[in-house]
Amino acid sequence: MSLRRAWSALVVGFVLLAVVYGLIQLSILPVPWTDDTAEVTVVGDDGTTKLVVEVEVADTWEERYTGLSDHDSLEPGTGMLFVHRNEDERTYVMRDMDFDIDIIFIGADREITTIHHARAPEPGEDGEELRYSGDAQWVLEVPSGTVNDSSIEVGDRVEIDDLDADG
Repeated sequence: MSLRRAWSALVVGFVLLAVVYGLIQLSILPVPWTDDTAEVTVVGDDGTTKLVVEVEVADTWEERYTGLSDHDSLEPGTGMLFVHRNEDERTYVMRDMDFDIDIIFIGADREITTIHHARAPEPGEDGEELRYSGDAQWVLEVPSGTVNDSSIEVGDRVEIDDLDADG
């Protein structure tokens, strides 16, 4: 009888492990061994550092959906990095946002593909109609004006510390 219980426990444990693994792969649960923060550096064609920013990492569906809408503002030198499993056409909206931001789309090759200067919704707008698209595996949101102040351009390279080992 104890052998039967041991096998049952083993099967239940395996099923639970498979479910958790599946939820991580679908980005519903965060990867438990990754940080919730990272440092992002934007480097120009000539190798000069244009920007270094500390970011919150949004790597689950829920975190990507909420984004910065639960923030009152962003301090200079901070931002949010949205992590996707692969490069694809991405569309970001300004749902429930209280402040303007710059949105930087980054391809799988770590090059900036698209930059948008996104405004906050005006009274009577929910922000859902304020849509910004680009090809990206990562999307970086920083305070409004950061892109212009740092002379960031499409084609600049992006380094993501603390995520580079994990992808």
